[in-house]
Amino acid sequence: MSSSAFEVRGGNRLKGEIIPQGAKNEALQIISAVLLTSEKVTIKNIPDIVDVNLLIELLGDMGVTTERVSRDTCIFQADKVDMEYLQSPEFRKKSGKLRGSVMIAGPLLARFGQAYVPKPGGDKIGRRRLDTHIIGFEKLGAKFVYDNDDNYFHLQTDGLQGTYMLLDEPSVTGTANILMAAVLAKGQTIIYNAACEPYLQQLSKMLISMGARISGVGSNLLTIDGVNTLKGCEHRMLPDMIEIGSFIGLAAMTQSEITIKNVGLQHLGIIPEKFRQLGIQMEFRGDDIFIPFQEKYEIQTFLDGSILNISDHPWPGFTPDLLSIVLVTATQAQGSVMIHQKMFESRLFFVDKLIDMGAQIVLCDPHRAVVIGLARQHKLRGITMSSPDIRAGVSLLIAALSAEGKSTIQNIDQIDRGYQYIDQRLIALGADIKRI
Repeated sequence: MSSSAFEVRGGNRLKGEIIPQGAKNEALQIISAVLLTSEKVTIKNIPDIVDVNLLIELLGDMGVTTERVSRDTCIFQADKVDMEYLQSPEFRKKSGKLRGSVMIAGPLLARFGQAYVPKPGGDKIGRRRLDTHIIGFEKLGAKFVYDNDDNYFHLQTDGLQGTYMLLDEPSVTGTANILMAAVLAKGQTIIYNAACEPYLQQLSKMLISMGARISGVGSNLLTIDGVNTLKGCEHRMLPDMIEIGSFIGLAAMTQSEITIKNVGLQHLGIIPEKFRQLGIQMEFRGDDIFIPFQEKYEIQTFLDGSILNISDHPWPGFTPDLLSIVLVTATQAQGSVMIHQKMFESRLFFVDKLIDMGAQIVLCDPHRAVVIGLARQHKLRGITMSSPDIRAGVSLLIAALSAEGKSTIQNIDQIDRGYQYIDQRLIALGADIKRI
């Protein structure tokens, strides 16, 4: 796996329809939630990607019956969870590789009274703190010990108790983890400054269908009245909004005419609007987004004429996962934009590769970059580069597809972690990509 690379020949105009995969960030939460009940849970629209498959495998090793009916549908039953396995070196090795494995802590703590959380690994995008998770569990009455020998947090409880908590940051995974623990806690839990992303709304919807009592869904104030047990359910995941945004950027950069099918438009929030600010035209046709061929796209300015600034912000603000896509798309626009990445430290470090390709970008500091659009007067040129994290990987792939000549992108298992069969799906639209 680790030695594979993409060889991309840029300059092709793509054409056709593409269907976004199920949402990766929703999948890790939803699949962890199957641990909350001993009954069968059916999950549909699962993305077939490394991070998600690893989590399903991990659940299987823990004794959860997993029946993969098709690549995108799985039936889980957690009626015989082997808690001893959690103390084994195999579990440590596997869960340590997977950032999403932190999401099983909330359900395990709530149902079995204990959990083990590895210190996070994964992307090179700055600190990914677990404080929100651990402090939240503590407030619900769990005790934890950090073991320096194995780099694990050992959590345990004689029974979680509902409480009021104000989160220090609206962490999506933190909120999800605390929410999953709280649904089985005694009494009422109130979570303020909760994340309210569509993924969390989906998780809440699923938990409610299992018999949980949650109010305030979609807001930053969640109220949970604990219940004794939860039952099985069926859940369908949303399409991946990061993929949808990536495809909008790709269409504009490569002057392509693409229809993105079944996008779940009402769950996309401000995303289409941000790409419109870059001058990209799109038409909503039912639940599809049609992006027409565009000779050029011009970045809007603010009403007073000042330079557009696009920054990330917790939902319903603009997701940090799409800032690298916006940045890369802006390199061929007409006009300038300031990209301000507030939420992560080193997400912008891939711009040096774009500069090598001929893009005009001023990296002000680890959080801000000014992009001066080339307005297609100069094409980017193909180079050899490596992908530092999932989202930057796809940004570089988009840059390569619009560039002149051949690009080689190394370390593409970072891309495979988040995007299923991305090469095959783009080849079907006319892209020239080889996996080597």
